[in-house]
Amino acid sequence: MSLSIIILAAGSGTRMKSSTPKVLHKICGEELLFYSIEVAMQLSDDIHIILYHQAQRVREACESRFKDRVHFHIQDFENFAGTGGALMQNGEMIDTAHKRVLILNGDMPLITSHSLQKLISLSSPVVLGVIESKKPFGYGRVVIEQGRVKAIIEEKDACEEVKKICTINSGVYVFDKEVLCKFLPLLDNHNAQNEYYLTDIIKLSASDGIEVESVLVDEEEFGGINDKAQLSQAEEIMLNRLRERAMREGVIMHLPQSIYIEKGVRFEGECEIEQGVQLFGNTLIKDTHIKAHSVVRDSQIISSDIGPMAHIRPNSFIENSHIGNFVEVKNSTLHSIKAGHLSYLGDSEIDEGSNIGAGVITCNYDGKSKHKTKIGKNVFVGSDTQLIAPITIADHTLIGAGSTIRKDSKEGDLLTSRAEQKNLANGYFAFFKDKK
Repeated sequence: MSLSIIILAAGSGTRMKSSTPKVLHKICGEELLFYSIEVAMQLSDDIHIILYHQAQRVREACESRFKDRVHFHIQDFENFAGTGGALMQNGEMIDTAHKRVLILNGDMPLITSHSLQKLISLSSPVVLGVIESKKPFGYGRVVIEQGRVKAIIEEKDACEEVKKICTINSGVYVFDKEVLCKFLPLLDNHNAQNEYYLTDIIKLSASDGIEVESVLVDEEEFGGINDKAQLSQAEEIMLNRLRERAMREGVIMHLPQSIYIEKGVRFEGECEIEQGVQLFGNTLIKDTHIKAHSVVRDSQIISSDIGPMAHIRPNSFIENSHIGNFVEVKNSTLHSIKAGHLSYLGDSEIDEGSNIGAGVITCNYDGKSKHKTKIGKNVFVGSDTQLIAPITIADHTLIGAGSTIRKDSKEGDLLTSRAEQKNLANGYFAFFKDKK
């Protein structure tokens, strides 16, 4: 179907009480507006985003993700405020490529293309998604008489009788473009908010004898986000979707309600995720067991076991390895290694067969720059060792426990660096002789 899509993203979102534009707030690691754009891209090749509040910031965020796949329009808010004004430039309908137009809001992250397909498949010149709500306060009421939609009346303009109506506007519409072109110039701002209401086109259409068809839609899916409580509620719903999808695709999850997964996380092969795990960003987990309360962010982990309580920070690649409890890895490539306990491996490359003892630290930061630690094959690093980067440890090197290593090694070397131990006879008693 030839369809243009307009996404309304101009509002300031004052109820969010944040300097961040509402549509750039995130759930499960992705901006609210991006969810709307991604759904739109499944339905159309002609997508328009209406901006105003912090327009440049929102536009730059969208362009960094979607490049030139969307068109941007800045609302003339001073002259044409409101949802109707959002669709106008110089008082006329913005130019779209197709004769059928779907209008969405930029704060609807839970909406699906399947549900939108039900609306756009209808042939009526005007199609309106409606919700039967137990809490209609704050929303536009849909006035239906003798089975026909007659008008949408906004909360601030509604009389007490209209406020009793529980059928509310979802904010999603499908219009024939000619309907918009005909009625947008006829809108006025003679209302409680001094705005041009897109919803007034419903009344104008009905009065003109144009069929307005209403479709009952799911309140949870079509609900917008206006404050941080609703943001949190939407994230929980999205988390349930992501967790359920992963489990249906074969991932084992222990106490799934305690597991946090962002939208960019991918699972492949046989994976097991224990309770309290947090998986962030662009992360790949393949044939891997992530144990309880571990954190992984923007990394790839293949055929490994991680944790419990390990922390894998961005840009790490781990394969065929064991990373144990309280081990932190950052910006490192680890092939077939073991690091069982209490270590920090930052900006490092460690090759197969190497064993990293408890308490090993790669000292990668000198106060100005980060430096690389390279460890070859079959290296044994004893417990409580400090590796002062930049440094290269050759294959088959043995490092004694408690060493501070500053120089590169050659293959086969044994490295030790320890202060001489002195045993002073009766030193204990001499030290505490004055203590009673």
